[in-house]
Amino acid sequence: MGRYGMLRGVVVAAVAGAVLTGCSSEPEAPEAKPSAKAPGATAATDAGAEPVKGVAIGGKGTPCVLPVTFETAPRWTAEKVTGTENPDFAELLKQGTVTLVCEVDAKPAGNIGFLRVWTGDDAKATPREALEAFVGDEKNASKVAYEETKAGALAATEVTYTLTSEFGDGPKPERAYAVTTPRGAVVVHLGGLDGEEHKAMLPAYELAKRTTAVAG
Repeated sequence: MGRYGMLRGVVVAAVAGAVLTGCSSEPEAPEAKPSAKAPGATAATDAGAEPVKGVAIGGKGTPCVLPVTFETAPRWTAEKVTGTENPDFAELLKQGTVTLVCEVDAKPAGNIGFLRVWTGDDAKATPREALEAFVGDEKNASKVAYEETKAGALAATEVTYTLTSEFGDGPKPERAYAVTTPRGAVVVHLGGLDGEEHKAMLPAYELAKRTTAVAG
């Protein structure tokens, strides 16, 4: 569990319903209850648009309007994260130079974890710079490895690392990729409750990476 998950688990949980929409950290124990959403449930969308399930998000009328679009895995549900306007909680939603803006929840598909989308305003930042700042904010990250790659047709950098937390059962794998758009940098991160959940969710992460494109 990273900086965001630990802090929010201790501080934000008590007021999450009043301050944040759809912004929940990964459960801290394997016996965590599944989401209240039934399998196949969909997230609410902006401006009264139709719900989105297992299709592209990021464009207008989807749960999260982003600088990029990508496809979600079937039954994963996307929700916009809010709270940056509240100074008491804004720092909890920041990591490195980016801010958490969207969570794509795997629980309706039977896994415990999220794809989290973080965005920054610096359009001149390289994907590598965005990721280095992001991982640099993880105090317990180790075995960090970067690779230059592609996300869709976009130049991207990907990072894999191991995260250790006193609240978890042991080190667990994490990974993220970053791209730069005219609207700034975007980091898409996959965590998970543990190594087994992380591995099970990798196809959804790879789908997102493979279908990433600059939003119109």
